[in-house]
Amino acid sequence: MRSVLAGAGGFLPGRVVTNDEMAAVVDTSDAWIRDRTGIHQRYRAEGAETTTSMAVAAARKALDAAGASPDDVDLIIVGTSTPDQAFPSVAVRVQAALGIQKGFGFDVSAACAGFVYALSIADEMIRAGRARGALVIGAEVFSRILDYTDRGTCVLFGDGAGAVFLRAEASEGEQGILSTHLHAQGALGDILYVDGAIGVADSAGQPLPGKLHMNGREVFRHAVQRLSESVDEALAHNNLDRGAVDWLVPHQANIRIIEGMGRKLGLAPERVVITVDRHANTSAASIPLALAEAMGDGRIKRGQLVLMEALGGGLVWGSALVRI
Repeated sequence: MRSVLAGAGGFLPGRVVTNDEMAAVVDTSDAWIRDRTGIHQRYRAEGAETTTSMAVAAARKALDAAGASPDDVDLIIVGTSTPDQAFPSVAVRVQAALGIQKGFGFDVSAACAGFVYALSIADEMIRAGRARGALVIGAEVFSRILDYTDRGTCVLFGDGAGAVFLRAEASEGEQGILSTHLHAQGALGDILYVDGAIGVADSAGQPLPGKLHMNGREVFRHAVQRLSESVDEALAHNNLDRGAVDWLVPHQANIRIIEGMGRKLGLAPERVVITVDRHANTSAASIPLALAEAMGDGRIKRGQLVLMEALGGGLVWGSALVRI
């Protein structure tokens, strides 16, 4: 059995926050943000918009794109670092909202690599016969864990959700997920982390605020090295050279990293899907959002080979090679 990526969908909140708006609350400027990150704007969840509500909206679009219904789903995996509750998981909240009556679901916490991790797990379960239809979702509300006095982090992130529907198919060809590759290096956890969690308090017994902290220079350095290794690993595993890749759909963290990976693969700029300018870094949601956009507008076509890669706090990173 192969896990065929049958459809993708994305959802973005209604509120657009420009760089100029960010400059009104923190010491920065539109030029500073654009030059260093490529980000022009980001979306922010407000009011009743939650990780779950965005995940549900993206999942519905993915099912529609795949010509599938909730009855076809027996597995839901959500990659998120910003769940609405400690439990129940976002996945089972999505299950309830979509009226799915069977199967099982759970969340995966792997920061910005959460979607790649979730995709890998779903693929293994389909290959093992544990599921025949899987929703794999990345959904985040990072705007609610940002320190708005830290210009080095608060300008980088946005909110949103993306989803794909995987269908189990007996395939003698190459369509579907060819391979996934996951890695972690916990010794580097302190270069990108959130300083709070459920049940964690400071020395006075007060709950920690749970704000994101990042050593940007170190994260950038490791991202370039680890993502490069992960790309080479995926190609070598499938006995493919770089010229075989039709599209790179990377995690949308920084335009310099994205363009560097495109050059490494020898891909023309128009073969690299870029949304960081409009979406900013939506963590686990960034790859499925970019994929949904490029499949929806017809850039990515059936039969083409797509390489996805991401790195996030942990450090965790990984790649996936998919024949659409």
